[in-house]
Amino acid sequence: MASLVLTVIGDDRSGLVDALSGVVSRHGGNWDRSHMARLAGKFAGIVVIDVADACADDLIADLAPLESQGLLEITVERAADDEPADDGVCLALQLIGHDRPGIVHEISHALATRGVSIEELETETMSAPMAGEQLFEATAVLRAPSGLALDELRAVLEDLANELMVDIDLTPDR
Repeated sequence: MASLVLTVIGDDRSGLVDALSGVVSRHGGNWDRSHMARLAGKFAGIVVIDVADACADDLIADLAPLESQGLLEITVERAADDEPADDGVCLALQLIGHDRPGIVHEISHALATRGVSIEELETETMSAPMAGEQLFEATAVLRAPSGLALDELRAVLEDLANELMVDIDLTPDR
């Protein structure tokens, strides 16, 4: 069985997922996992497809018409057969505060320098109730190395939260 990771982007319109899933279905593929969203007028996403090894190349070739018709730009990568062990501690991070440039960089840098991996990240900006100012909200699933002291990580993130003037909550996940 082959696992394919597809990244897709195109002008948002109805029928994009239908066109993509139709190709997958015609080749007996299984839509395993995806994250898709409308962002700034574009439809963007990432999808993991499982398909029989014998059908993978044909499935990939049949995605080309979606590009030539201008529906989606698609990149396909074959997933590694040997995924790394799922070790470490899974954490959930919630962040909310006034929007300003650099929040994602500051947080991701603090995590990366401590060997913490970001497995999932969702962000959005929204209007603050009654104030009209822009708020920034982030939700992340993190994987921390087993040897990392979580109290130390919390302290670093709390210091950073004070500097950025945001609220950060870090809790064990799953």
